[in-house]
Amino acid sequence: MRVPDNLWHPPPADLALSYADVHIWRAELDLSAGQIEQLTKTLSADEQQRANRFRFEQHRKHFIAGRGFLRAILSRYLNLEPTQLQFSYSSRGKPSLANTDNSGGLCFNLSHSNGLALYAVTRGQRLGIDLEHLRAMPDAEKLAKRFFCASEYAVINSLPPELKQEAFFNGWTRKEAYLKATGDGLAGLEQVEVSLNPTEPATLLSIQGNPEAASCWSMYQLTPAPDYAAALVVEGKGWHLHYLSVV
Repeated sequence: MRVPDNLWHPPPADLALSYADVHIWRAELDLSAGQIEQLTKTLSADEQQRANRFRFEQHRKHFIAGRGFLRAILSRYLNLEPTQLQFSYSSRGKPSLANTDNSGGLCFNLSHSNGLALYAVTRGQRLGIDLEHLRAMPDAEKLAKRFFCASEYAVINSLPPELKQEAFFNGWTRKEAYLKATGDGLAGLEQVEVSLNPTEPATLLSIQGNPEAASCWSMYQLTPAPDYAAALVVEGKGWHLHYLSVV
């Protein structure tokens, strides 16, 4: 679904997150030099070292903005300063809160592409979010044949040319969102079957051929801005989505 701009709101002063809520935050990463400098000060030493390893200055700034905003967002829920947050990482690089005594079961995930970032936050359940900037993909069918399962490739192959690329990005973001939720990484792309057709709702169809396993998850299509595709996957059902803007 296209999320209308008027649904994105600045967070209230008394920000609250229940166990039935998912908060989705949207942030622009193209910031002034002064803003980048301020956010850099909130990062840990290892995050600053990661930022300095980027070859291109724009990529470095986007990383700093993305991680700085993550700290700013999570600190609001935890009543901590952004600098106090500590992260741990899975073997595949998925971040989680290390100072769990104060976390209140907070779970989060993030994704950024071409100067835009999305963050998803909930309590007590795994979740993943993926964002991609839409761009020309003349080899979309070949990539689908390589990375998607046979039934998904058949769907893309059957669509008219004007829908193939959108279907490919639907598949990529939906699979990635699920794999980020579980922490399994790209190696499991073909093990996750999702709906692709742009005329149909976002659906997680099966996991390793098991539709029942897929039914334990909720999947949402998001369009946070023109020329972007995104997907959110959350463990469980009955979620209330709230759309917030980083300001």
